[in-house]
Amino acid sequence: MAEDEAGIAAFARAWAKAISGTSYIPMSQGELEERLRALTGELRDALLAEPFSLRRGYRVGGALVRAHVVSAEGLGRTIEILDQRLVRDLGLPDAGGRMARLLGTVATGYARALRDRTLDEQESIRRAAMVAREEAESALRESESRFRHQATHDSLTGLPNRALFTDRLRAAFAGPPRRLAVCFLDLDGFKMVNDSLGHHAGDLLLVEVARRLARSVGEHLVARLGGDEFVILIEGTTCTEDAVKVADAALAAINEPVEVDGQRLEVSASIGIVERETGGSSPSDVMRAADITLHWAKEAGKGRWALFDPDRNEREIARYTLSSSMPAALERGEFFVDYQPLVALDGGRLRGVEALVRWRHPTLGVLRPDRFVGLAEETGLIVRLGAWVLGEACAQARRWLDASPDAPFVSVNLAVRQIGDPGLIAEVTEVLARTGLPPDRLQLEITESDAMAGVDLGVLDALASMGVRLAIDDFGTGYSNLAYLRHLPVRELKVAGAFVEGLRTGDSPVDEKIMATLVALAHTLDLTVTAENVETAGQAARLRAIGCDSAQGWHFGHPGPPSAIDDQLGAA
Repeated sequence: MAEDEAGIAAFARAWAKAISGTSYIPMSQGELEERLRALTGELRDALLAEPFSLRRGYRVGGALVRAHVVSAEGLGRTIEILDQRLVRDLGLPDAGGRMARLLGTVATGYARALRDRTLDEQESIRRAAMVAREEAESALRESESRFRHQATHDSLTGLPNRALFTDRLRAAFAGPPRRLAVCFLDLDGFKMVNDSLGHHAGDLLLVEVARRLARSVGEHLVARLGGDEFVILIEGTTCTEDAVKVADAALAAINEPVEVDGQRLEVSASIGIVERETGGSSPSDVMRAADITLHWAKEAGKGRWALFDPDRNEREIARYTLSSSMPAALERGEFFVDYQPLVALDGGRLRGVEALVRWRHPTLGVLRPDRFVGLAEETGLIVRLGAWVLGEACAQARRWLDASPDAPFVSVNLAVRQIGDPGLIAEVTEVLARTGLPPDRLQLEITESDAMAGVDLGVLDALASMGVRLAIDDFGTGYSNLAYLRHLPVRELKVAGAFVEGLRTGDSPVDEKIMATLVALAHTLDLTVTAENVETAGQAARLRAIGCDSAQGWHFGHPGPPSAIDDQLGAA
């Protein structure tokens, strides 16, 4: 019985691997394997049952659709693996014609279930559309009703309010296509005025800002949306410059100091500008774009305006989409690690390899770290992702060490969030214990800017005392403070590729002198020096001549799978 269960588990694991990535399957690999183990048992029972019944095959086909395996490729791989491995892996007797009939029933059950699912989804969409339409019509009627016993002006400032502005904006879109602009304005630091001087002072400030706006751009509709948010509607623009002139006038009026309750306040505002033709757009599109652009102006330093940029908007949407999909991608195993050789310049020995994470995105293809590591750092996912890379790299380094005593050490990058994570020491300890990798076969890289920005020396000292190698990465891109390195327990200095670039042709003696000085000073501090981005034999020769210890770059090998390093170890 144990052998049967082991065979079922092995087959289910192979089955899950075969269909992974063919469809979006909202479950982890382990959950998918568990589901397929049950289906494997059904198929086994179907082949052994007397008399032979087709019902189990239909059920298995339908269960695949319910598990969201809903692509032709997923079905094809399922039929293929059932035909090739089911009988063998489960140790079943020759099924004869039963296997062919069983495969047919699985395909038939799958097709029926997929058809039923499609019909159900179409009906759900139809009903949802009907409900949405009814709700929209009801909401419109209620909105129109509210707009008719409701006031059209803000009670505090006397400016038109949100309702009147919205009505005017809709009216502008209801006529023939023409150009218009919206300037969405927000006061900088208004909350501090309320918090420090009180809401009465805040109200007085809003009244004065409203008066200034009405005076400076009064030929256009100026409305208060609420709080410290104001909006200017400019109809009949001819170009973006028309809107910019209005925004400049508004900022100039607001930037004059304001006297409030005996306090002289310096006031500034940020404005998001959208100028476009009404055709092909909508009021909600314009306001959403204006809101986004206002945030851009705030991010750029406040006290200024920013213009809506559709290309930037698309990039930010793409970034958000990529960022939000990263946690699930990590669960689905879409990340993998490539390794780049780190070679001793004296003799060409393979000293180490740098682990470089990649993302095999289902629609965008393989993504390099510069596409997603920054997003992972912003969202905090870098701690989980970095832990996964560390585990993968250490496990691979252990396999290389088992194969050869001259195996390279593995170098893994640490983000600043990882260094600040209180569980880092325990995490590194656990990974080394689990993989059996000696600590001196692991190198952790910290960028120069992170190292110089107040990294907890206690964490670095603890890692070094364990025997883990520490390296400063991208040296020369930040402070370039060799003296500060005396206080860090590092073994290696990785010099940024910008210094190496000048050695490509030999026409830059200044770069060669700078590099030679860095190498000499680093050696004085007993640091090994590695040059990054070495792409030519000429660069390698010059680096060797000035005493640089090792190098990495395309001249010595592109980042690649572990098998590429296997080949180098075998050749050695």
